[in-house]
Amino acid sequence: MPITLPSDLPAYEVLNREGVMVMSDIRAAKQDIRPMKIGLLNLMPKKIQTEIQFARLVGATPLQIDLHLIRMTEHQTRNTAAEHMETFYRPFEEIRDEKFDGLIITGAPIEHLPYDEVTYWNELREVMDWTQTNVHSTFGVCWGGMAMLWHFWGVEKHLLDAKAFGCFLHRNMTPASPYLRGFSDMFLVPVSRWTEIRQDEIDAHPELITLLASDEAGPCLVQDPRHRALYIFNHLEYDSGTLKEEYDRDVAAGGEITVPVNYYPDDDPRKTPTNRWRSHAHLLYGNWINEIYQTTPFDQSEIGAVGDG
Repeated sequence: MPITLPSDLPAYEVLNREGVMVMSDIRAAKQDIRPMKIGLLNLMPKKIQTEIQFARLVGATPLQIDLHLIRMTEHQTRNTAAEHMETFYRPFEEIRDEKFDGLIITGAPIEHLPYDEVTYWNELREVMDWTQTNVHSTFGVCWGGMAMLWHFWGVEKHLLDAKAFGCFLHRNMTPASPYLRGFSDMFLVPVSRWTEIRQDEIDAHPELITLLASDEAGPCLVQDPRHRALYIFNHLEYDSGTLKEEYDRDVAAGGEITVPVNYYPDDDPRKTPTNRWRSHAHLLYGNWINEIYQTTPFDQSEIGAVGDG
């Protein structure tokens, strides 16, 4: 089944060319089926690139996905055309009375800031509390996941001495988890961050379950059953060239940056990087969508009610 997108959204044409099943919102309205309503709270500066990355993954399942693009109410992006934001995004204030089967909260390049110094932190706290009454399952990505861990559990993020940058070997810690169905025992995951979450601080909360971890990069994927949430601190959604874009940008800016680990063949940035994580990206997000489908109430008005999940 396809993902439903506005036919004039840039992601529609890109994914259609790639062979991802996409359906216009007009055609979807004619189908007698209940789609999974998924929200994408996009905090990244490159909105269109991020839309495509996540739409590609959630749209690759057998279910019809109705994707809604959401932004913070007061925060104005400087990297994406105002017309695009006005056409395709709705502010949180507009959707706060709606119910969603799933919500993805993306990362944001603001790791160096204390949470309470982020301009939209108070509204994001409202969003995270709102997920407990209006969202069946929430997926916090990178800074988004760290923010949720801090908000719900008080688990700190810690600044690193050097950027964790590259493709790091990860271990499947909980093979029986439905979110890891089909996963290998060991595999590479792209990492790009200046902060970390520490395993011992997660372990201090027995309800939190670490699903994926790396000896070099630390915990990667954490399940939070109490809040019906997953937190991933690394970037399985990245395109093949995303780390290259970051590396080239930093080199051009004259900053101190190391070649991303295990990314370029022979660690040579003159060579074309190879994607060695794509299949696990599709598995993870496909498993997440499947779990939502298996457990979300058919009547959307019941999402967030006592006993949901």
